[in-house]
Amino acid sequence: MEMPKPTEAHNKLAGLAGRWTGKEKLSPSPWDPKGGTAIGRCTNRMAADGFILVHEYEQERNGTASFHGHGVFSYDGIAKCYLLHWWDSMGFGINVFKGQLEGNTLRLLCQLPQGSTRGTWEFVGDGQYRFLLEVSPDGQKWMTMIEGEYTRES
Repeated sequence: MEMPKPTEAHNKLAGLAGRWTGKEKLSPSPWDPKGGTAIGRCTNRMAADGFILVHEYEQERNGTASFHGHGVFSYDGIAKCYLLHWWDSMGFGINVFKGQLEGNTLRLLCQLPQGSTRGTWEFVGDGQYRFLLEVSPDGQKWMTMIEGEYTRES
């Protein structure tokens, strides 16, 4: 029996592989009443024979690492959607985001009883992407949490 191979949808995740650095703008929120700016860094690598992308994220503010996250991106061939399983240093446990890649934009949504979070990755050129993280208490009115522009280092 021949082992399954990653599909075209899985292969598209490889576009995020590598080391990325970007400037981030953080909006005021209950977790960060002043907001401000930060440097975001992530290292992404394909794993499990090309079926998943492992994402390690670090946010630096005022010269100090202030936030860390770990994500696993995948494609669910049965549900026909992209997934992101996310854990971070806020300590709330796992968040599962689901969504689609349309053109050059990957948009994933996490719905929890206390509200929704939406992440958008827009690929704007070879080795560059924009990221937008938004929250909504009702899934209708969205508030920006983080905006960033990132460049691939390697």
